[in-house]
Amino acid sequence: MNANRSFPSFAFICVHLRTALLLLVAMPAGAFELQGSWQQGSLVHGQAEPGTRVWFGESALRVSPQGAFVFGLDRDEPAKVELRWQGQGDARPLSRRYAVAPRPWKIQRIDGLPPDKVEPPPEVMARIEREQALLNAARDLDSDLDGWRQRFAWAATGRISGTFGNQRILNGIPKQPHYGIDVAVPVGTPIHAPADGVVSLAEPDLYFTGGTLMIDHGHGVSSIMVHLSALKVRVGDAVRQGEVVALSGKTGRATGPHLHWGIGWFRSRVDPQTLLPPMPVRRAK
Repeated sequence: MNANRSFPSFAFICVHLRTALLLLVAMPAGAFELQGSWQQGSLVHGQAEPGTRVWFGESALRVSPQGAFVFGLDRDEPAKVELRWQGQGDARPLSRRYAVAPRPWKIQRIDGLPPDKVEPPPEVMARIEREQALLNAARDLDSDLDGWRQRFAWAATGRISGTFGNQRILNGIPKQPHYGIDVAVPVGTPIHAPADGVVSLAEPDLYFTGGTLMIDHGHGVSSIMVHLSALKVRVGDAVRQGEVVALSGKTGRATGPHLHWGIGWFRSRVDPQTLLPPMPVRRAK
């Protein structure tokens, strides 16, 4: 949804840099290397010896034949998390606990939404539950694709009109946080695949999100793009980074034309801006 323009604070940038440096701490011999940031809403990439088993909390991670793995720190990740690993020659798993830096989430108020999109009437609740089940099934995929290893690219370029993690108050009613970023673009703007993957969901008219597209990037990492006016791909299509997969719109619960883009690790929500280069400068025509 569109909202007033907001950007990460200086304090947030400092936290991001400090937590990124924490990954440079030496690990026990024969363990693995980690790249990422120990803060809420981040992805952490790992590289272990082939054959190593790795767990994040109670979740066994998919590890590629080359030893690559990934896990996500949710928007509401607790202050401490545990990583365990067991090499082929280890008698038992080793473990280490990590501190996760909190982020100062803002409160965002958005008015003027259709009342039935904020407080849905009883007759549409069954539809909403069915659609949520579709979204959850796409988020739960655990394929061996490796698009997640790429440097993600912007799905669209434009003014950032909504940032990740804000607690939202819609028409005066507290609702769930904003689990993505909003890019203000006109209806019909081409939307590009941010990384290689396979289309896992393509729905033209979901109740809250309107035209909705999800791409599986592998190992539980997925992108979701919503409020779309047109879909250019179908479920099962393999897509390459930069390929046009949809057109932007203002469908579903939206106050104006824009792209809402989220990234997740299974059902944990990740801030896309932590994975992206700076927004490319758009040349004046």
